[in-house]
Amino acid sequence: MNRFRTVLLAAGALAAMPVHAQAAPADGVKPIAFTEHTLANGLRVYAIRDTTTPNVAIQVWYDVGSKDDPKGRSGFAHMFEHLMFKATRNLVSEQMDRLTEDVGGYNNASTDDDYTDYFEVVPANHLERLLFAEADRMASLVVEPTSFTSERAVVEEELRQSTLARPYGKLFSVYLSAASYARHPYARSTIGSIPNLESASIDDVRAFHATYYRPDNAVLVVSGNFDPAQLNMWVDRYFAGIRRPATAIPRVTVTEPLRTRAASYTVYEPNTPLPAVAITYHVPPDRDADIPALSVLQTILATGESSRLYQDLVYRDQLAQDAAANLDTKKGTGNLIVYAILAGGKTAAAGETALKAEIARFRDTPATPAELTRAKNQILTEAIRSRETAEGKARTIATSVIIDGDPHASDRQLAAIAAVTTADVQRVARTYLGDDRSVTIRYLSSADKPAGTSGDVIGVGADVVVADLTPPADVPIIVAAGAADRTAPPPVGPAVTADLPHPVETVLPNGMHLVVVERHDLPLVTATLVASGGAALDPLHRAGTANLTADLLTKGTTTRSATDIAQAIAALGGSIASNADRDGASVDVTVKSDQLAPAMTILADVAMHSVFAPAELDRARAQVIDGVTVAMKNPAQLAGLVAARLVFGDAPYGAPMEGTPSSLKAITRNDVLHAYARTWRPSTTTLVMVGDVAPSAAKSLADRQFAGWTGGAGTAAPTRSPVTGYPAPRVIVVDLPDAGQAGVVVARPGLARVDPRYYPLGVANTILGGGFSSRLNQEVRIKRGLAYGASSRVQALREPGMIAALTQTKNASAAEVVALILDQMTAIGAAPASPDELQTRKAVLVGNFGRTIETTNGMAGMLSAYVEQGVPLDELQRYPGLVGGVDGSAERSAAAALLDPTPASIVVVGDAKQFLEPLRKAHPTLTVIPAADVRLDGATLQ
Repeated sequence: MNRFRTVLLAAGALAAMPVHAQAAPADGVKPIAFTEHTLANGLRVYAIRDTTTPNVAIQVWYDVGSKDDPKGRSGFAHMFEHLMFKATRNLVSEQMDRLTEDVGGYNNASTDDDYTDYFEVVPANHLERLLFAEADRMASLVVEPTSFTSERAVVEEELRQSTLARPYGKLFSVYLSAASYARHPYARSTIGSIPNLESASIDDVRAFHATYYRPDNAVLVVSGNFDPAQLNMWVDRYFAGIRRPATAIPRVTVTEPLRTRAASYTVYEPNTPLPAVAITYHVPPDRDADIPALSVLQTILATGESSRLYQDLVYRDQLAQDAAANLDTKKGTGNLIVYAILAGGKTAAAGETALKAEIARFRDTPATPAELTRAKNQILTEAIRSRETAEGKARTIATSVIIDGDPHASDRQLAAIAAVTTADVQRVARTYLGDDRSVTIRYLSSADKPAGTSGDVIGVGADVVVADLTPPADVPIIVAAGAADRTAPPPVGPAVTADLPHPVETVLPNGMHLVVVERHDLPLVTATLVASGGAALDPLHRAGTANLTADLLTKGTTTRSATDIAQAIAALGGSIASNADRDGASVDVTVKSDQLAPAMTILADVAMHSVFAPAELDRARAQVIDGVTVAMKNPAQLAGLVAARLVFGDAPYGAPMEGTPSSLKAITRNDVLHAYARTWRPSTTTLVMVGDVAPSAAKSLADRQFAGWTGGAGTAAPTRSPVTGYPAPRVIVVDLPDAGQAGVVVARPGLARVDPRYYPLGVANTILGGGFSSRLNQEVRIKRGLAYGASSRVQALREPGMIAALTQTKNASAAEVVALILDQMTAIGAAPASPDELQTRKAVLVGNFGRTIETTNGMAGMLSAYVEQGVPLDELQRYPGLVGGVDGSAERSAAAALLDPTPASIVVVGDAKQFLEPLRKAHPTLTVIPAADVRLDGATLQ
């Protein structure tokens, strides 16, 4: 789990107070219409009604975060967040998942420096039940030893996964915060440390709940399809009676001093494939009047391929594999964080010089008017996208209230951004981004550490102010009610019917297909061109050709350079992306609907007129090789790549889509031109348009832009020979010394997307590993605390894909986790699922489907996948019925045939000395390959 105006009313007088927006914050973004009121116990309630969705989002945000972690307990607020999903007086442990995931919704939470938020999206007829549950865990959380111990172990695995196993994990999770603050408790990382987590006690947890989890420290936001009067009645019923403690809420009051002297650190860490450098500068609180100008600066600096960092460091100089910036604003002093993961052969010193030069440009020279316009349009479009869903609207309001104390803050910041000038951008750069106000971290591989040096230590300073936990005097110890005394959740209300979209399909005169889904709730359109082909057609020993070809589509046409394309689409406030997968390739744009026509001109140009210049090919190749280098140091990613080779051998789906260093170096421009010719032609291309556009207008645009495209007419579509057999299963250990965690994958061949067993297998796989309540997650995470999560996936493509069960765990438990996965895969085909399990897992599938198609990008992606895989488009309307029609017999049959681990290969990537012997005892024929010797160019792996 990852994750204003106050009107006091008597508890019984809950007529919501209307909020009237003053004016649109910026052209094209309507203010979010909401109502607000505050209960007598201090709970602030915001309601956003939207009857176009069958769902409702419920969010409860608490004004407490990792800055409030008690002394010696870093990571405490985050660990507590996990415990909020356990038992309450009236709910048994994990019942929150029964109330959400099992009905087709989902829940999650996240902890930030300043807040902890809990959120659910469920079918609208389950709203009352979730209000009951949220109120119950606010008022009567039960903390007992078993769940406390298990969930603390889960958090430790999350720490290993995000911080220790992931390349650059320590840089972003630990070092940046510690180096950025001298006094404020923001210095401590949100994830904490294992010693601090181990030192926490149950009494600490109970005290933390009593101190901060109270109605006057919370915000409730409900967004979606509900009746306002009924909502008010339910809020009164479940929340108004929660007691407001008489004691004051502890608040962090320390102010971070102005930094007047630059600081610099060099650290050496294992599992660091390329050097990195990060620089942070303090910025004011989010509510400050300078934040809009800083937001524009950050967008000019680092958003998209038109940004300065990409254009200068990544594209022009080829100095960095990745370069980005994050404006991390908070209630208190925040940071602008600028970083670069250097390209192969480049140094951190060069990266530091380049990053500081980019910052100096802002201080020394005003941004151009064109840059200013692009940045404002990009921010505007992103704001619209963030409001596509009920959940997104709720998050916008809740963040504004918790961070800025004003539900209108987001709209007001958008209005202020519209008024930002180039002089404003230069002024804030001079005010906040001086060299003397910087902290620089050079992050290098421990293998490159000079003899006799130890590197710098970055830790939380002794002057950081951290308060003791001071709970109310009467901290209650709440116990779960007995079955006879437990108050059951209220009944489910009448169902709200979903209105599934009807794609309109036509064929243009040149043979290109057009698919349109019309939506007019927001001024937004996603247009995707999807073509047949993909990585499965890459020539032997040329893995990565399709991926490189797709990447180069946006890197230059006969009339536009790569920079021209990036700047033109950014000027429209849009984004453009191109990629390849196993069976096809695509290029898509998302823009405000009033910018669709010029965006379509760019989309057509890159599809029809790309030139694939040799210099662009060399540049893209180098970037991909660096990306592969990083992936090979990530235990989970490497395990997945090895698993594909074991399952498919040298067949097309076995090769890495991104390629390998040797295959990428072998790709020529002719290879790319041939890949383009066999993929991009109108007869095998479909244009999908979703959003604020009528089918007639979409056809007119498509006719105008693509009328001259006739390439490949009459040529047969490319084919490939079907796979007639698969390699024998193997057990492979990839030894990655000092890996912070082990990546575990158990994988076997599966089925094609059009196979009639697809839906029964989908249900069976969801029982096995789809969602928090799945069997794998229950066994590995919930019961034993061995991983942050465990799941299984079905890759159903034009040809049979891969079925995989996967997780990450501490190295010492890798063998145990492999055994648990194999046991669960065996068991699922041995006995039928219960009717309840069958029904709830079907609801998970239908709910995930519904949320995917809620956004223009999600809908376009779904339809594009149908096109690639040869699925009839009317399956969009039939999907819920096809899932619902799966019975127990079909599910068990699919599970027995396709989830049986007998033909599965096993891959474990990690520090082998910690798990090799117990794994070898269970699998005597396993093979050990040092990570440095892994070669993914063929099935032998060496």
